[in-house]
Amino acid sequence: MTQESNYRVLIIDDEPPARQIIRDYLKAYPNLSIEGEYSDGFSGLKAIQEVKPDLIFLDIQMPKLTGFELLDLLDDPPLLIFSTAYDQFAIKAFEQNAIDYLLKPYSRDRFAQAVEKALTSLNAGTKEPKSVEGILETVNEQPDLLARIAVKIRHKVHVIPVQEIRYLEADGDYVTIHTEKDKFLKEKTMKYFETHLDPGRFIRIHRSAIINVEFMDKLEYYDKESYAVLMKDGARLKASTSGYKVLKEALKL
Repeated sequence: MTQESNYRVLIIDDEPPARQIIRDYLKAYPNLSIEGEYSDGFSGLKAIQEVKPDLIFLDIQMPKLTGFELLDLLDDPPLLIFSTAYDQFAIKAFEQNAIDYLLKPYSRDRFAQAVEKALTSLNAGTKEPKSVEGILETVNEQPDLLARIAVKIRHKVHVIPVQEIRYLEADGDYVTIHTEKDKFLKEKTMKYFETHLDPGRFIRIHRSAIINVEFMDKLEYYDKESYAVLMKDGARLKASTSGYKVLKEALKL
């Protein structure tokens, strides 16, 4: 192991014993400097933006923001080592990417393997950003339904409970999320939200629109091939023929 360079490290994990283990194991690596440890995703995200670490140890299941939600909000993620109690089946999906993981409980030897891999990458001057993208793609493909959506506006993070969403509209490479109080841009696809929002509540009525049927007012004929959905807030959204059929079936009209 070469130690010509010093690297900044952050530990983000909601379990104090887990953070203590990482601190203890990192004592064997004097060129890895722990710049802080954080027990939730919000404080961890702020620290990443301020410290700009070279390496983070990141838990997945955390309060306020999960590790995946935090990762999704980063514009330029550092090198990552997941430290998680996630089951082995889920972890196998991440194994296909270059980012390493530590499945709790892990041994000192397993920790050393992950750190050596990180040091090799850092010493070579590569962060392997494509691996971060691969992790997010793997998560995006999983069918788990969303309970909330985290959105970053400038340096502030908003967490939107899905029940507050009225409708979503395609906006170039983004999706605009409309709530009662505001609207937010999220760099995701309509397909992602169609797959990850509760199909009993959220219906894709058009390639460019998904509605929360709880905020729907009425349905009107629009023209030869489409219909219009009127929302309770006055918004008028076009529904395609196929979207109209799906909506009718969902609402049993």
